[in-house]
Amino acid sequence: MWKTEQEEFWAGDFGAEYIDRNNSEQLLYSKVGMWAKMLQSANNVSSIRELGCNIGLNLVALKRLNPKLSLSGYEINKEAVRQANEFNVAKIKRGSILNKIEDEAVDLTFTAGVLIHINPNYLSNVYENLVYGSNRYVLLAEYYNSYPTSINYRGHTDRLFKRDFAGELIDNYGLKLADYGFIYKRDNWAPQDDISWFLLEK
Repeated sequence: MWKTEQEEFWAGDFGAEYIDRNNSEQLLYSKVGMWAKMLQSANNVSSIRELGCNIGLNLVALKRLNPKLSLSGYEINKEAVRQANEFNVAKIKRGSILNKIEDEAVDLTFTAGVLIHINPNYLSNVYENLVYGSNRYVLLAEYYNSYPTSINYRGHTDRLFKRDFAGELIDNYGLKLADYGFIYKRDNWAPQDDISWFLLEK
């Protein structure tokens, strides 16, 4: 059913366990703060799509920031899709983001902690869904490394890959850097897990 081991990993039990680890009011509060920072330089955004939305906390945070936003998401894990739809803030579809997404383009597409888990041989599939699915902005909130590297992830190999995702989008798709930043895990108000974020513009 899936193209890669990584897809099977997230569609199955490990993906379900991830849901339990990442579902809290504190995390949601931090995400609202994160999005307030990341969207400061994005203008006239009315529709947003997340690739790999899990239970939809990013989408809930976005809706709290701006209730008028039209939101949608894709997620591979069946249980995560069910929970995401229960928030009733976005249109969530189950599917692999390695497959071509034919939906109408939105103002901003993004991933948050997702590209790091994609098989590197299929990254271009996701890049194309991000770029061609957006009318203007692409936002990445991922772990950064200046060169591609794989690190152990909770006892598993080939499940977490760091690289310069934004640089590859800039070089290969002609996107422009609109803004960027870093959110430290010890931030006093809205900590995140040492995330580097990049707002790119077409």
